[in-house]
Amino acid sequence: MKQKEQEQTDMELQKTPENSKEFLRREPLGKLLVKLALPTVAAQLINMLYNIVDRIYIGHIPDIGASALTGVGVCMPLILIVSAFAALVGYGGSPRASIFMGRKDKDSAEKTLGNCFVLQILLSVILTAVLLIWNRDLLMAFGASEKTIGYGVDYMNIYAVGTIFVELTLGMNAFITAQGFAKTGMLSVLIGAVSNIILDPIFIFGLGMNVRGAALATIISQALSCLWVVSFLCGKRTFLRIRKKNLRLVPKVIGPCVALGAATFIMQASESVISVCFNSSLQNYGGDIAVGAMTILTSVMQFAMLPLQGLGQGAQPIISYCYGAGDYGRVKGAFRLLLKVSMAYAGILWALVMLFPGVFAAMFTTSPELIAYTGTALRIYMGVMFLFGIQMACQMTFNALGRAVESIAVAVVRKFVLLIPMIYLLPGILPLEKTTSVYLAEPAADTLAVTFTAILFAFRFKKALEKPSQSQPRQ
Repeated sequence: MKQKEQEQTDMELQKTPENSKEFLRREPLGKLLVKLALPTVAAQLINMLYNIVDRIYIGHIPDIGASALTGVGVCMPLILIVSAFAALVGYGGSPRASIFMGRKDKDSAEKTLGNCFVLQILLSVILTAVLLIWNRDLLMAFGASEKTIGYGVDYMNIYAVGTIFVELTLGMNAFITAQGFAKTGMLSVLIGAVSNIILDPIFIFGLGMNVRGAALATIISQALSCLWVVSFLCGKRTFLRIRKKNLRLVPKVIGPCVALGAATFIMQASESVISVCFNSSLQNYGGDIAVGAMTILTSVMQFAMLPLQGLGQGAQPIISYCYGAGDYGRVKGAFRLLLKVSMAYAGILWALVMLFPGVFAAMFTTSPELIAYTGTALRIYMGVMFLFGIQMACQMTFNALGRAVESIAVAVVRKFVLLIPMIYLLPGILPLEKTTSVYLAEPAADTLAVTFTAILFAFRFKKALEKPSQSQPRQ
């Protein structure tokens, strides 16, 4: 009996990326990117449904929909911070694990996985306490008004309890995708998203819980996803497994992971800071309708950013594994393909937003006034979205190569050096309506940021492949 079980285990291991004749180095790049990127893009789109479906349902609550939507909108900075901490650990550790796998160093890869798992749990405990104690004060600072704060507090009091599920689902799922199990990673998100879509109308309308129902549906859905992710990483199908011996934090293991993940953390956490800056400035110049429009703008922006991140995550195992294995020609080919696909997607979505802004706005509200206001703002705010393909392809490739410094530089320049100052400077400089100038900060900053990123990448990508030994992770 034991022999049969061992034979079955061996057969399962042969199906894993490490034991399938290095398919990450052998299959045609186009076919491989489709195989890995489609599930990760789908996962990002599905993940986006968690917050967007909530907002769609909330925006259609009779009588209070518009105010409730604005109240939940100011929760976004806090939700983005929770996701950013998951990315700090997961997106920092998973590329390193892939590179270790390319170097046939399974022990170091599993140490990375175990350390990241423990750190995610510790961060979850801290974040839950902060959100429960200070959520009202934070929401007021983030642009809530006396009219909308009650909805925001109702949502966050429940959402905070599920922080650990969010952290482990998002952070640990990156390790599933990094091993080449793209479909399994997609299922991780699909389980939660389908649950959320089903539970939202039951709790919001059926049980009359309104905003609290949306939050409860979200954390129950995330709990189901979390159970799936952790079970997979502890089971027999995975190549890298969570093992008890690796559940002790070791600075030399976790430190480089956090350093590499810092770029993604800054990129996502800065969205929270930027959301605060936008909301406070728009509340000053345009009131609740301008803040409500911003909630819709950030939701539509997710249609651009998350699929582009999904494409990058699909390419990451290819780039990281081949880089670790020394196959630098294939690394170049994978980047070029990622760049082309990313630019094509960004261009198509930009065209749709420019042509049909009202359609996107109407997804989130039934208010004619808010739809009209948002339609105009969308064309301004997303004016150069077609450039995002270049930005994301370069940034995700830096991350896949383990280039922490370059990744951080790209993230910091775009958000902190350019965008935040422009939010406050442009209304005083441009001879335009104040809220228009605030929305214009996004395309102005993005144009300069993409230029900086492209120039930096042109120099540093070539250097990374010339001197790979200096960039490869060491344990």
